[in-house]
Amino acid sequence: MNESKPKSMSSFWMPFTNNRDFKANPRLLVSADGMYYKDVDGNSVLDGTAGLWCVPCGHAQPRITQAVSEMVGQLDFAPTFQMGHPAAFDLAEGLMDYTGHKFGHVFYTNSGSEAVDTALKMALAYHKARGEGGRTRLIGRERGYHGVGFGGLSVGGIGNNRKSFGPLLPGVDHLPHTHNLLKNAFSRGEPDFGVELADELERLVTLHDASTIAAVIIEPVSGSTGVLVPPKGYLKRLREICDKHGILLIFDEVITGFGRLCTPFASDYFGVEPDMMTTAKGLTNGVVPMGAVFTKRFIHDAFMEAPAGIELFHGYTYSGHPLACAAAIATLEVFREQGIIDNAKALQTYFEDALHSLRGLPHVIDLRSIGLVAGIELEPIAGKPGARAYSAFKKAFADGILIRVTGDIIALSPPLVLNKQHIDELFGKLATVLKNLD
Repeated sequence: MNESKPKSMSSFWMPFTNNRDFKANPRLLVSADGMYYKDVDGNSVLDGTAGLWCVPCGHAQPRITQAVSEMVGQLDFAPTFQMGHPAAFDLAEGLMDYTGHKFGHVFYTNSGSEAVDTALKMALAYHKARGEGGRTRLIGRERGYHGVGFGGLSVGGIGNNRKSFGPLLPGVDHLPHTHNLLKNAFSRGEPDFGVELADELERLVTLHDASTIAAVIIEPVSGSTGVLVPPKGYLKRLREICDKHGILLIFDEVITGFGRLCTPFASDYFGVEPDMMTTAKGLTNGVVPMGAVFTKRFIHDAFMEAPAGIELFHGYTYSGHPLACAAAIATLEVFREQGIIDNAKALQTYFEDALHSLRGLPHVIDLRSIGLVAGIELEPIAGKPGARAYSAFKKAFADGILIRVTGDIIALSPPLVLNKQHIDELFGKLATVLKNLD
């Protein structure tokens, strides 16, 4: 592997990046092991974000890397259009076991963005298969992130992600977000105020009529917009309203799935079962790109009522890629055999206390956490939104910790294999950064 600096950085147009700023002062990672990255200068960097929320089992897990290595020598590629390979079916059974058989089927994609667009298409096609083709409206939520496909952008609610790419899908509406700094600042777990915001779905039903609405899609905890935790009872109320009006409920668990809330999925944490669930990221521990849509049996079965032939005209060349399946099977084994979620549960309170020790530091206006994910909201610099948190991000990397920022919010989501010393290092260094911010 090349651990030297690249000859040139001009050709790579980097995603979600201030390219000009980065290329003037690059942050280059060349290796990773356990809880740490190593940069091109040989410095260790504690991973406070599990990569991009996607490495719950820690970096360079031997079981996973070995499984991928063996598969690439055995079966580098196999199509899953009118064909198959054993690992794709074995993984599906393993995933159903992992969900406690709350779902009946899984459809493979290559990313969270593709999983979202797949779920939205399934929702529309499901209603059409049942003779309710008038249900075409999709409802997302403000400040929701559902990837970067046109479907995901349309139901998503992040202005900067949407404004350059319109027109987006027609017939989409949005629920209000639940973030309330005035009433819920410095909460631990689910905040007390805001359950009534779920009733906004009833308003949209009245506005559009239930017979036109196909699905509601939300993140149980909004990650990419700064760890927005739902109020107590909010998700259960949404479930009740969807059931009342025959609307499918989709949970986007691309971030919250695979242990982030110290449960297999956020749906387990909140005790609310969606009709479909989108996943990716932790599914393969980030080793090979892969996404998946979990569906209830009744959704799948509605398609099987069609005349003989292809039931769903949808899929991807790399759906169920052998290497991704090998990585995902091994990831499930690591979760089970190494007690990954048990370790996370044991550290949840310690992590939460460490987060709330930052209260009172300069510019900190909110701290919120659930499971092993935390949000630290900073007071913006007047006229320069996002500048303060971005400065914190760069200072933190220079001090040997990787954090993620969105606007003026710092998000933390470390690998679930961490210990108390890692938590102390992460929050100790972050406290120093915050004390020295302008």
